[in-house]
Amino acid sequence: MNEDIQFILDGAKESMDNAIKHLKKQFLNIRAGKASPAMLGSVMVDYYGSQTPLSQVANVNTPDGRTITVQPWEKGMLQEIERGIAYANLGFNPMNNGETIIINVPPLTEERRQTLAKQAKAEAEDAKVSIRTARKDAMNDIKKLDDVSEDVKTNAEIDVQQITDNYVKKVDELFDNKEKEIMTV
Repeated sequence: MNEDIQFILDGAKESMDNAIKHLKKQFLNIRAGKASPAMLGSVMVDYYGSQTPLSQVANVNTPDGRTITVQPWEKGMLQEIERGIAYANLGFNPMNNGETIIINVPPLTEERRQTLAKQAKAEAEDAKVSIRTARKDAMNDIKKLDDVSEDVKTNAEIDVQQITDNYVKKVDELFDNKEKEIMTV
């Protein structure tokens, strides 16, 4: 196979891999019934004047399926962590016992589950758009090649389409799993 075409295919695969990685990361932020440290992944805390991820100033644990505990490395950070959790607007009500912050994760209502499933569907659609964009870029790059026969170009375009179909199928599988996880009571 022509090395220019191989380079184009590798670039398309890398872009599509990145879309899948991003989707997985977004799915971690979508709550699915039970407590998880990843639920606080977007929380930023004012640490001596700079915005710092919560995971860099405290231990975040889940002692059971309904509770998240946040143990700051410095006691003086308790108020800042509470503020950061409130500012992240995750719908949690943190309780401070003087040493740790305890967050009770309420069970999801049916309406909330449907909203989260829609959010997961939107993230999956965004990933598919990214994958299709990578396909379009690869197809355009193949068409621009001058030193390659039409047959080789056609075969390369078929390869790009097969790669795209595989990645779209992966997105659908990830979404189906996430939707089951969200809708399971």
